Amino acid sequence: MTTTVDLVPGMVTTRDAIAAAFGCGTFQGIEPAADAGKVFVYSDPSAGEEYGYTFDGRAEDDAFGPLYLYTGAGAKGDQKPSGRNGALLSHVEKKRELHLFVAHGRVPGSGAMLQRYIGQMVLDPVKPFEVRRGPGTDGAMRNVLVFRFRPAEGTSPAWTEADNLPAATANAVEIVDPAAGVPAPVVLPQQSGVKVKKTEQHSTAETVADIPAGQRKVLRREGELVKAFVAHLTAAGHEIHSFQITIAGEPGALTPDLYDATDHVLYEAKGLTTRANVRMAIGQLADYRRHIPGRRDLLRVAVLLPSEPTADVKDLLGEEYVELVYQTTDGFAGWPLAYKKP
Repeated sequence: MTTTVDLVPGMVTTRDAIAAAFGCGTFQGIEPAADAGKVFVYSDPSAGEEYGYTFDGRAEDDAFGPLYLYTGAGAKGDQKPSGRNGALLSHVEKKRELHLFVAHGRVPGSGAMLQRYIGQMVLDPVKPFEVRRGPGTDGAMRNVLVFRFRPAEGTSPAWTEADNLPAATANAVEIVDPAAGVPAPVVLPQQSGVKVKKTEQHSTAETVADIPAGQRKVLRREGELVKAFVAHLTAAGHEIHSFQITIAGEPGALTPDLYDATDHVLYEAKGLTTRANVRMAIGQLADYRRHIPGRRDLLRVAVLLPSEPTADVKDLLGEEYVELVYQTTDGFAGWPLAYKKP
């Protein structure tokens, strides 16, 4: 197989040209090219808008830098982390480069879509995907996997303002499963030192999201904390879920960590028991609680921590009317919350 396409960010090409050069398919949004050691991803935000959701696009930078969101494969029914979606989750483990394209109009005189090359990506190694709720082609609501891409090391992505996540058109609140939103971290092999030609940047074995190892552990700890508390509440017979909150005029969605429907309590978890983390949780809860269904005067909010905070942080939570639950060696201190008279 002879490669006749140089992958340079900003170039405009077609699926057929990529398929001819690298030996992949042309019809799916996720097209592995095993022999070439690549996975090609074709993002088309307008396709999601047709069914009422807007998950694809350039998200706001977070603490770890640029982020692009991409809706996984599966037209109806809950999407699964297998098949073509599995090709994304395993791309680093299998030493396959991940290349992102965005729909860029149509070929003149043809129905074929043009594709603008954004650049080489890598799946976020801590939180590879989020679970969202959206309609399938049959109109039924289902779980959708929204993958989180980071630019690969050495890549300058060719995205534009037009690639930003579109704003929601209406306010909406959907129930989501909090446990489904805590995926296992992706496998990160040892760096190989293997290089590829300059136009294709670095090999995937070297490219990991620029998230410090210590912070990766913190974020993973937060996910494990939520899973453990979900199991604790479930064992106690509580009905639990979370919410996907979209706000008209704003891109993306608000996603609280956990809602205990039995006790009407909203929880926000943090992986570190520090003042900065607790202050952030207080602010998030103040924002989220405005949109939670049910009697707002009876809704309680709580911070979930991996260990006991200092006395002054406890006082801060009390003065802000935020409950505290933290993990111990034999369960969760502070739970069940003190009874609140209606």
